[in-house]
Amino acid sequence: MSSALERTPLYSVHVEAGAKMVDFGGWEMPLAYGSQLEEHHAVRRDAGMFDVSHMLNIDLRGPGARPFLRRLLANDVARLTAPGKALYSCMLNFEGGVVDDLIVYFFAEDEWRIVVNAATAHKDLAWMRRVAAAGHFDISLQPRRDCAMIAVQGPNARAKVWQARPAWEAATRDLTPFNGVRVDADTLVARTGYTGEDGFEVVLPAGQAEALWRDLAAHGVRPCGLGARDTLRLEAGMNLYGQDMDDFVQPQESGLAWTVSLKDLGRAFIGRAAIEQVPAARTLVGLRLLERGVMRAHMAVRTAQGGGEVTSGTMSPTMGVSIAMARIDGQAQPGERVEVEIRGKWVPAEVASLPFVRHGKILGA
Repeated sequence: MSSALERTPLYSVHVEAGAKMVDFGGWEMPLAYGSQLEEHHAVRRDAGMFDVSHMLNIDLRGPGARPFLRRLLANDVARLTAPGKALYSCMLNFEGGVVDDLIVYFFAEDEWRIVVNAATAHKDLAWMRRVAAAGHFDISLQPRRDCAMIAVQGPNARAKVWQARPAWEAATRDLTPFNGVRVDADTLVARTGYTGEDGFEVVLPAGQAEALWRDLAAHGVRPCGLGARDTLRLEAGMNLYGQDMDDFVQPQESGLAWTVSLKDLGRAFIGRAAIEQVPAARTLVGLRLLERGVMRAHMAVRTAQGGGEVTSGTMSPTMGVSIAMARIDGQAQPGERVEVEIRGKWVPAEVASLPFVRHGKILGA
């Protein structure tokens, strides 16, 4: 493993636990601690935790924060008025491609928090600063590498967080999805996640991360790595930046049209003109393989309307079959038959509704 890779505050805990460490977006991260399959099932059936400290929290402050975000993001922060409310959005370039997908939290008119992906963090921050300078927005952007971030996910996740940190229960019990609250001056607990299960994402000072991780483990929360995180998010129909979307793909081509707000005709967010002028010719669909095999990214797809390509594929631990997301020409309806090229052979598959799994239940089966 290259010494040039960055490490999270929990690196030594992962190594101590015998995790297999891999390079993920320039960070040395745990792939699995043993059985990736067992880690996946722990999240679907009980509770698992992920070190997501490689993601970057950015504090946005200043009187120009809201106008800046209404220019920067395809989704509209105008709807964020209650402290702690969060919004998922894509940040686009002028061609309508996705610079990154992110979550933004509102705390006050001059105080916001943006959470971006690890591999794109440097690019994202540079883009935000460019947009701020070009628009003369009165804001400041502060990357918070002094923070750690732990995602606790699963049907019993919230209860086990309260067992590990009883003092947090009063402030977080009534949190609804996509809301967060500061349980103290330095710690944010949000009811968000990337698995299709309930749970919390906790942002806290780096020096406090190890104690929380060990306390959660003591209450039966299973450490989980990137492998389980990927199978869980794919079952949940959630995009992965760099695979299902990138700088050259518009949100509508990644199943993310719902994150683009065009209601305010006067809001000239970056990428709007390109999206309105060039209608998307491709769509992202779910696929379920009908024979043995495993679909993987970049495999070719044949449909009645034309071609396509698998963007993410795996064997679903919950469903016991291979599932995928694929970008195809034109449209396709659930149940429609397609073919995927696996090792030189065209294997039948069918279009499936997304998500495949939510809250432990297989959908559309």
